[in-house]
Amino acid sequence: MKYLFLDESGDLGFNPKKKNSKYFVITILFASDKKPLEKIVKNVHKSLRKKVKRLSGGVLHSVKEKPATRKRLLKSLSEKDISIMTIYLNKSKVYTHLQDEKHVLYNYVTNILLDRIMTKHLDEDREITLIAEKRETNKFLNAGFKNYIENQIKNKHKALIKIEIKAPTEEKALQAVDFASWSIFRKYEQGDDSYYKLIKKIIIEESPLFP
Repeated sequence: MKYLFLDESGDLGFNPKKKNSKYFVITILFASDKKPLEKIVKNVHKSLRKKVKRLSGGVLHSVKEKPATRKRLLKSLSEKDISIMTIYLNKSKVYTHLQDEKHVLYNYVTNILLDRIMTKHLDEDREITLIAEKRETNKFLNAGFKNYIENQIKNKHKALIKIEIKAPTEEKALQAVDFASWSIFRKYEQGDDSYYKLIKKIIIEESPLFP
């Protein structure tokens, strides 16, 4: 069994009048056991001050946490038997026809990343569970994402894949991949690789989609 946890950083907005991000990153963290990831998140959250814990609602968010908290979680991740693959978009190079089809673009990019993982690292694993963070409140868009990815994987690979869409409150390991994705995004968006360096050794592939 392999567990894949998916998260993204940045946005898919293309309006020059709004403060949209320059980059968009999709990251997948994969592991044979999710319990060590859950333990990391629990331990880091437990170390927060009582007031911060209360305000957090039980969820760690990379954007909101202090540098010390981010570094502690990322260092803990780097010590585990896990791997990270990521794909990033320089949004200025995204084809115009895709800019108006955000859901199509998101599904397309996710599928490319998954295909690379399956081809290079997971094809011998018969059972795979992909857990993606719930990013849409529209159940039809979520269903469309699941159906698209399931069909793409089944048509090209032999592995059995189960796709779940959950909130970080339901699946603590999603909080871990959130920190990893944010660190990679920050490297491209702001030119700050200080957090990225903490997990660099477990990033096995990092590539642009539209070079």
